[in-house]
Amino acid sequence: MAISKHEFESPDVAGRAQQHFAAASRSDEVTDMLGEKMVLNMGPSHPATHGVLRIVLELDGENITKAIPDIGYLHRGSEKIAEAMHYNQYVPYTDRLDYLAPMANNVAYALTIEKLMGWEIPPRGKTVRVICCELARISSHLLGVGTYAMDTGAMTVFLYTMAEREKVYNLCELLTGARLTTSYTRVGGQIRDLPDGFIPQAKKFLDEVAPVVDEIEALLSRNRIFVDRTRDVGVITREMAIDYGLTGPNLRGSGVDHDLRKRQPYLDYDRYDFDIPIGTAGDCYDRYLVRIEEIRQSIKILRQALSSLPSGPVNVSDAKGFRNAKPEVLTKMEELINHFILYTEGVNVPPGEVYFAAENPKGELGFYLNSLGGGSPHRLKVRAPSFSSLSILPEVLKGLLISDIPAVLGSLDFVMGECDR
Repeated sequence: MAISKHEFESPDVAGRAQQHFAAASRSDEVTDMLGEKMVLNMGPSHPATHGVLRIVLELDGENITKAIPDIGYLHRGSEKIAEAMHYNQYVPYTDRLDYLAPMANNVAYALTIEKLMGWEIPPRGKTVRVICCELARISSHLLGVGTYAMDTGAMTVFLYTMAEREKVYNLCELLTGARLTTSYTRVGGQIRDLPDGFIPQAKKFLDEVAPVVDEIEALLSRNRIFVDRTRDVGVITREMAIDYGLTGPNLRGSGVDHDLRKRQPYLDYDRYDFDIPIGTAGDCYDRYLVRIEEIRQSIKILRQALSSLPSGPVNVSDAKGFRNAKPEVLTKMEELINHFILYTEGVNVPPGEVYFAAENPKGELGFYLNSLGGGSPHRLKVRAPSFSSLSILPEVLKGLLISDIPAVLGSLDFVMGECDR
């Protein structure tokens, strides 16, 4: 029950209040009892929190004076689970980190183990993985921009982006047999090569999605309501972005020119011609513009990859590290024995420790692997970009209005699957 200031005119009430305040351990409790501030829970079940995120807000009217993100509602212990699984058995768990870009997660995880193994994927296998990663980037950014627009009141954009994203899912289904949790990559390669008809369908999709991106930008970039709700809102300076370990579009939106595909090239990304979009103001509007332009650059990369796809195998040639073809397993004893050992004991990874990071749609997705040898990791640690993105909320939200929260959260484009793990 709130106590009004007028009740302090009574000595008895004032005495009881003073006793209560003396027992309080924090000064803000005194402020709350006086009715000057209010504590409000936003989430964990809320459409604007993009998942099971809870934000404990301290409000002075409509103004946010304190914001504390509370995570862990989706915690599954996936890093600990890896210790009891063979390396390839853990691939489906990577699908469920950033479940909006599962094929990119698969690739980053496999590259970590291959780095410790000393394996080099054949050129065709690298190109296939680039295709997977850039399709995942387009799919993730389409959903990110669509939900961001809907959070700020632009429903039409969401319908545009979801229609195009379904086409990406059709390509995923053609390639992997699944739409959401693909589990397509294996340590040492892929479960299969590109199927017949994939390349023309992928080129058709690129031709269709490019004008839609232009249409989306025409609907949003000069829309008075969208601009007013995003420009100069949720500003993250260059220094703040670096201090909090932001990566991906959230870092580049603050003017930091850092992209692992350029700075630490993997999968032969250095042979592709593409640009890295950089923001200037570091506000919600800049982060939106960066993602829009990244979709265009991914389209550019995919056109190059599809038109210059090399021939040859997609998997490593290590007979004892990667599964044999099914006809060989069914007709040859040595291959049958190798198949049995590989699927019962796992890939024999040498002892050591390694870290590898890939430029995922949300930012730097890194895996730290500690191996004592054998088919399972001793320790596995995931460096999730969404976790760092949420860590900056207390500083960014302070001083804003309640209505600014959906705009800020949408601009950060996080996913709780990789944040909670």
